[in-house]
Amino acid sequence: MTEELGLRARKKRQTASRIWQAAVDLCSERGFDHVSVAEIAEAAEVSKMTVFNYFGTKEGVIVSPVEEHVGDAARAVRERQPGESAVTALRGQFLDQINGRDPSIGLAGDPRALKVRQLISETPTLAHRMVSFHMTGVQLLADALAEETGDMLLARVAAAQLIGARNALIVENHRRTLDGDPLDEIAGDCAAAAERVFDQVEKGLRGYPGKN
Repeated sequence: MTEELGLRARKKRQTASRIWQAAVDLCSERGFDHVSVAEIAEAAEVSKMTVFNYFGTKEGVIVSPVEEHVGDAARAVRERQPGESAVTALRGQFLDQINGRDPSIGLAGDPRALKVRQLISETPTLAHRMVSFHMTGVQLLADALAEETGDMLLARVAAAQLIGARNALIVENHRRTLDGDPLDEIAGDCAAAAERVFDQVEKGLRGYPGKN
């Protein structure tokens, strides 16, 4: 049974990846607004209903790799060690992602990931979806902080600062990647920048929130 479930999961991931690749290629070539879900389905060799079942919307297909990481910051806070601050937890998570050349923070060697960034910058509906992801990420982090502190107002302030710092680093990675800078050079510079950025945030959030 376990082996069968594992096989099903792999097949689902493969199908989702095939749909995403087809959508990115078509939309990059012709423009997001000029490609239909039916055309994406045909290129991926699935039904139109399968596309909707996997992603819900055409926008959802393109930005699905981003959506998977909306809760990263909140998870870092929830899983941090006793006595560790939220700033320290997010800094550690981000540095680990840099070391792993994680595409979710803009360190993408995959040409399709670069195409996604270009599509987002050119397509208002995709840009709007990114704003929605940002707001969701802030709220998820605020919820995690407020559960510990009981103060949602300060939790929202802290979450906005932390997510803002993280996103500033990611935006710079995307900018340099689109400019064609070498990935290892971007990663090295990002690690140094992350130390400076999170140090700056920590000056205003030192020790917040304590964890027993």
